[in-house]
Amino acid sequence: QVQLVESGGGLVQPGGSLRLSCAASGSIFSTYAMGWYRQAPGKQRELVARIISGVGTNYADSVRGRFTISRANAKNTVYLQMNSLKPEDTAVYYCNAQIRATATSEATTHYWGQGTQVTVSS
Repeated sequence: QVQLVESGGGLVQPGGSLRLSCAASGSIFSTYAMGWYRQAPGKQRELVARIISGVGTNYADSVRGRFTISRANAKNTVYLQMNSLKPEDTAVYYCNAQIRATATSEATTHYWGQGTQVTVSS
């Protein structure tokens, strides 16, 4: 099994910054991708940013240029630096990791963190 532990959410004023962290631990042979999704009240969960090993990153149009995703591969940790935050960024942010558990199988499994609340308000 794999556990994802998130941290870094909170309350911030518009224009402010927050940094989210997510650390994966457990039965991990390799990590294909890690990313962040968010879900606002009454809305569907949506991709915010994702980083794929050996490929690159992709961002939602709404956050491109304001948010930056990065990874510390040796620590199986992903970060989301959020700058110039807007009230519409308010949501629960979920970490996702697509993980290969063993060397004998190429199958991957998606795991989710418990979510961390980000509130942007004056």
